[in-house]
Amino acid sequence: MECGEEPQKDYYKVLEVDYDATDDSIRLSYLRLALKWHPDKHKGNSAVTAKFQEINEAYKVLSDPVKRLEYDISGSYEINRYTLREYLTRFKGMILTCNGLGINQSSIWAQEPMELESMDQ
Repeated sequence: MECGEEPQKDYYKVLEVDYDATDDSIRLSYLRLALKWHPDKHKGNSAVTAKFQEINEAYKVLSDPVKRLEYDISGSYEINRYTLREYLTRFKGMILTCNGLGINQSSIWAQEPMELESMDQ
């Protein structure tokens, strides 16, 4: 990280969801937080407005599959920023996939050869 560069925000923490959160849990958490921190409920408080904007920014990234993947891949992975549990939770998909364990068993590659031949016809 360059001198004076702000560390990347942890959008998962902003939305109070786990790193392997589903789209539904991200959306529900966003709605809950957006209602809680909406500027209309806290008139004139600039800190609340900033928090609300941060929540919206996090949701824009995590709700879009392409942006979420880019965010996850390009993240700053400084191990001292996370507890061991957070680190393993955030990167378990990557760890399992690198070890061949994160492959969805219902994928086309896991099907029997006979099933694949019948799909080609």
